[in-house]
This record gives sequence, structure tokens and C-alpha cells, in this order.
Amino acid sequence: MKMQSLRDGNYYACKQMKQHFESIEQVNNLREIQALRRLNPHPNILTLHEVVFDRKSGSLALMCELMDMNIYELIRGRRHPLSEKKIMHYMYQLCKSLDHMHRNGIFHRDVKPENILVKQDVLKLGDFGSCRSVYSKQPYTEYISTRWYRAPECLLTDGFYTYKMDLWSAGCVFYEIASLQPLFPGVNELDQISKIHDVIGTPCQKTLTKFKQSRAMSFDFPFKKGSGIPLLTTNLSPQCLSLLHAMVAYDPDDRIAAHQALQHPYFQVQRAAETQTLANHRRAFFPKCSTVPELPRHNWPFSKEGRKQQPLRQEEGHTRRQGPASLMELPKLRLSGVSRLSSCSSPTLRSVLGTAANARVPVLRPLKCAGVNKKTDTQKDIKPHLKQYHLPTINRKGGGY
Repeated sequence: MKMQSLRDGNYYACKQMKQHFESIEQVNNLREIQALRRLNPHPNILTLHEVVFDRKSGSLALMCELMDMNIYELIRGRRHPLSEKKIMHYMYQLCKSLDHMHRNGIFHRDVKPENILVKQDVLKLGDFGSCRSVYSKQPYTEYISTRWYRAPECLLTDGFYTYKMDLWSAGCVFYEIASLQPLFPGVNELDQISKIHDVIGTPCQKTLTKFKQSRAMSFDFPFKKGSGIPLLTTNLSPQCLSLLHAMVAYDPDDRIAAHQALQHPYFQVQRAAETQTLANHRRAFFPKCSTVPELPRHNWPFSKEGRKQQPLRQEEGHTRRQGPASLMELPKLRLSGVSRLSSCSSPTLRSVLGTAANARVPVLRPLKCAGVNKKTDTQKDIKPHLKQYHLPTINRKGGGY
């Protein structure tokens, strides 16, 4: 729902939870709230502004920033595809959101056009209700993610998949943005596998053996070469196809990671523009510092050994930031008498996202109401009777769920 705040008059997107909650501890343990608090703030992650919990009724609502539309609404009914520059801009932001999320030990599990929001050419990933921790113990839920964007390891194993499934889904979204057509529109689980094999062919025996080890029921597929990714649009350049093929690699060990995708030659223009923007900001704040660190270069394409990814570690997302070279180190203070402060441990909540996630989650406290009839000065200026806008649900043809 689209809501207006009586506090500041701004509009927000309100996500009302169907589940009823008994306590604040249960609310704070909700996986989606913990994920949004850990990932915020980030320019490509939907911002969570407030959590509204009514103890009496047990209702819970998340107040997030209001976006213009999602990717599906953007491409629905279009006769001509988006420009290659805009596609590149959107996919670069999507890869940045996935990289930030994976470095913080979370993978989304439901990346699709409906969960990718756009406002003034700024792309943000939302709806973290299905997310899980990278460090949580397998197997996971089998029937996760929307069918059209579900990775092969999710279809052929009993819940043994990793964060690489988000890259497969992003590759399917990549093709759909460029061609305005879904890449693998399966009508059921078996047809979904058949659609994948029709395009990229059946996997090698090594990959099938790997999947069979984590499956109670055995399976075999007749050999099929695959017709290749259909070129329904002329917007797909060779570099674009190279990144797309790397995203939809059948074997998750051979699939590209988000931090590797950001260094792909397809995003060379985006990286150059981002570096120039950072340089302009640095010159504005630090005129004496004129040097800009260069991004590490990667040789493409990757070899088979180079594409194999080890499990992400939480320390990767907490790199030290080096300050400008012109800043001087402050002198140490010399105090005559120094008293050592006793450390006071603040109450923290037990994370449901995994045992290896060490990030602290802030405690949600109930709102204190001074009185029902009392209004602040800002509330008196705003009309009390506001209409609620109900956004219509989008019924997508072709199943896909």
C-alpha cells in the first residue's frame, strides 16, 4: 500500500504482514527485518525506514521507501526493447546489490523482475522474505524462487544449492530486460528442466553425478546439444552474450559470481563513469588529493579453475578503507590520569540467519504513545483524514510461480 506519514508528510510503501506476532522478540527475529537492517544503507537495496508493530492485534507492517515501479511493469507491453545503455546501467546496479548482499552473508533466493524496483533510473532489490544465510546448514527449502528463474541445482537436488542461484536468476532477468521475453518459461518443474536443456543443452556427466549425490531419486536425461540463447533482439552485443552465458552456466561451480560480474568488460563504461564520479567527489572534498585508485584488472574469459568459487567469508565484506594521502595523523593526547572504563554489554538478539553471522541486530522497542487526543504541531497542519491507496495486484500470465 501507498501510505502518507503524519509525522513528515512523505509517502512510503507499506508492506503488511499476514502473519500475527506475539512479541517484539518474534518481530526482531523475522528474517526479512534482520536482512534489511544488515544490508541498509546501500544505494541498490530497498531502504527500510520503520517497523510498526501493534502488540494488541499482533499486526506488523514494514515502512519502506516508495519506488515508481518494478522491472516487470517497466517492460510489460513495450513494443521496443530498452536501449543497451539503460540495460547495462540496470544490470550493473543489480550486480552491485547482489555483491553487497553476498559479501554480507545473505543470498536472496527469489530474484525476479517483480522484486527489482526502479525509480528515476535507480534500481533497488527488495522483498527479502525468502532470503537465507550463506553460512546456514543445507539442505534448504526445495521449492523456492519463482519457477522461471529457478536454477538447475534447485530443480535437481533436495535443497542443496548456494548463493550462486541468485546469479542464475539475474541472468534470466538480464535476458528478459533485453528481449522482453522470458528465457525459460516452463509450465511445471519437468517442463522447466526441458526448457533449460533446449537452450543450453544437457549438462556433462560430472555435473549430473554431483547433483545425483544429493538427490534421493535418480534421474537421467537424453543427450541434447541445445539451440543456444535465442537472439530475439539486436541489442545483445558479444560482451553482453559473454556475461549472460557466464550467469546461466549449468554447473554452479562454473557460474560467475557477483563480484566477478562487476569486473566484466561489459561493464567497462559503467566502471569508468563510477570512477569519474568518485574522483569528482574527492576533488570537491579533498582538493589536495588528486590521485584516484584504479580498479583491479581481470583477464577474461575465465579459465575453468579460475571460475570456481570458494564459499564467501564474512570478512570479505568488511575491507578497510584507506583515507586520502593528504590527511595528517592526529597527535596522541597525553592525559595525567586515565581511568579505564568498564565495558557494558548491550542486549543483542539471537540471529536466525546462521551461526556464523556476527552482525548485531538492533532491538526494536514498542512505540510510546503520549495520548490519543494529543497532536503535535506538525500533525495539526496535515489533514487527519487521508485516503489509503491500494495498489492492484499483478496477475502474470503463464504461471511462473
